[in-house]
Amino acid sequence: MLFKAPRGTADILPDEQAYWRYIEEKAVAVCKLYGYQRMDTPTFEDAGLFARSVGEGTDIVNKEMYVFKDRSDNELALQPEGTASICRAYLEHGMDNLPQPVKLYYFADIFRYERPQAGRYRQHHQFGCEAIGEASPMLDAEVIQMALWFFKSLGLTQFTLQLNSIGCKQCRPDYLLKLAEYYTPLTPSLCEDCRTRIVKNPLRLLDCKKPGCQAAAEEAPRSSDHLCEGCHDHFEALKIYLEALGIVYGVNHRLVRGLDYYTRTVFEFQPLEGGSQSALGGGGRYDDLITELGGKQTPAIGFATGMERIVLNLKNQGIEVPGQVKPAVFMACMGNSAKIEALKTASDLREAGIPVIVAAGDRSLKAQLRQANSLGAIYAVIIGDDEINEGMVTLRNMGTSEQQVVEPEELKTILGAQE
Repeated sequence: MLFKAPRGTADILPDEQAYWRYIEEKAVAVCKLYGYQRMDTPTFEDAGLFARSVGEGTDIVNKEMYVFKDRSDNELALQPEGTASICRAYLEHGMDNLPQPVKLYYFADIFRYERPQAGRYRQHHQFGCEAIGEASPMLDAEVIQMALWFFKSLGLTQFTLQLNSIGCKQCRPDYLLKLAEYYTPLTPSLCEDCRTRIVKNPLRLLDCKKPGCQAAAEEAPRSSDHLCEGCHDHFEALKIYLEALGIVYGVNHRLVRGLDYYTRTVFEFQPLEGGSQSALGGGGRYDDLITELGGKQTPAIGFATGMERIVLNLKNQGIEVPGQVKPAVFMACMGNSAKIEALKTASDLREAGIPVIVAAGDRSLKAQLRQANSLGAIYAVIIGDDEINEGMVTLRNMGTSEQQVVEPEELKTILGAQE
């Protein structure tokens, strides 16, 4: 082989496609229930968009973004996450003039240069939703419920909902000082990245996955103990709404999520095995992001999940998904005249909405029927010299091996009835 897929990427083979279509269908269905509309944004953006939104002190910006210059010397980046692009589009297209909140969902390819692991690739695929233009904790509860319903609609059950509030720009600065004061004496025991985070981005200390740093985070000051009155009331109201909806959650004081734009509510769905390093998905509020991108103060909340991670959990939990649709008919033909008739007959059946695969090449009838079996065809339509001379076709039930000779015009009626 001359080439292989780049490290951290994966081909989604035909046998795997059933999982992806299943997830997409469930995602679209739940978005429809909650009034979300689809939005698609470019795969690459101005690199500054992500530096400004995600945060220059995050691993995503410092280590993981794919950044390049185009022929006009513009610095661009492949999308490392989906929310910033949605917010850029919200501003660019004047969506602040629409009735608020504007509810949008997307499917996007996401690129991060990080160590490949189970369910996480350097190019992965994401489903996300964003509700922009409303500050009420009632909307937080609805977004969380929507995410929960999405996972349950897939058949997933073995996960927990983790919740936290990380405050806002009024109360967070004092909390960050408390974090830095706590961590400074622990500097020698921290990983190299966390030693830098103490100065540049203390909140990220709580998100480190290194065992030694996780132990230090357990005893760190809690954001919930340093909330301003507005953030405290928001968090308490959210918990009341969740309880009213019968949604079980746990408050995780170490949960901060990996993006700097989050404010107040953050949440994450974690599988029972694997914890935060294999999260099913999560999200939170980003009430200041639109302002950071040049718009007016606009509260918002969103949620996202990785498609590969969901496929992995579906398999781990033994959840069967609907298989790919098998071809209804395999068209077997012997001889050049039969090939012409097979193409014409197949065209007529496809116009009637009946899936057909036509045999190609010059294999024997026996070989063609073996192919029909391997493809899972329900019927085989056989055309040879005898059928052409009589103006008929032979219809074979591949399950029972029963055959009948019929006129080509009858196929639509017979196969349509079987469908």
